[in-house]
Amino acid sequence: MARTPRNTLSADLIVRTALDLMEVKGADAFSLRGVAAELGVGPMALYTYFRNKDDLYDAVRDHLMGLLPAVPDGAPWPDQVRAVCRSLRLLMLQHPCLVQLLAGRPLSGHETARVAEGLLGVLLAAGFDAETAARTHTTLFTYVLGSTSWEIQMAAERRDPEAWRRLRASMESLSARKFPSVVELAPELARTTGGDEQFDYGLDLLLAGLAVRTPS
Repeated sequence: MARTPRNTLSADLIVRTALDLMEVKGADAFSLRGVAAELGVGPMALYTYFRNKDDLYDAVRDHLMGLLPAVPDGAPWPDQVRAVCRSLRLLMLQHPCLVQLLAGRPLSGHETARVAEGLLGVLLAAGFDAETAARTHTTLFTYVLGSTSWEIQMAAERRDPEAWRRLRASMESLSARKFPSVVELAPELARTTGGDEQFDYGLDLLLAGLAVRTPS
């Protein structure tokens, strides 16, 4: 591995290198030593910029969350909420390691706070009280995180012929007597493992429930 030229090491270069490694190996397999090796420097060189692994985790997550667009102005509040949720899902699909970074440290970082501020601002401007806005923010965030994590995992299994074969075999082995609904609806269930339509279906259900609480 070629060494990073003297005086060119920077926090931004370290973050981008760490992100590249996470994209390939996943956040769980990421290490400061691995980043240092990729850069061709000693591990101690990274501590000039980051105190520890969690500090670098937060920097990578902030870098990714900073790619999210601002809340669109002038749209009805449900469309603004949809835009925020869809943008976050798309970013997670483009960078699956973000799912792990957000699940592990969901409340850290200025960029995460910026996204939360945008969504909370929409809800408060729509007239929801503080508790409803806070609960709705958390519900929407966990929906996007959970559904996208499921979608990423199912997509990975479909790309792995052996994993997909095992999943199909497991479904086909189910007893129609013990699990009549699951067996009968297997084709329909298979169509709900991801995609824009399924994501929007769940999001619309949440927004429909929220609309009932909309202040007059």
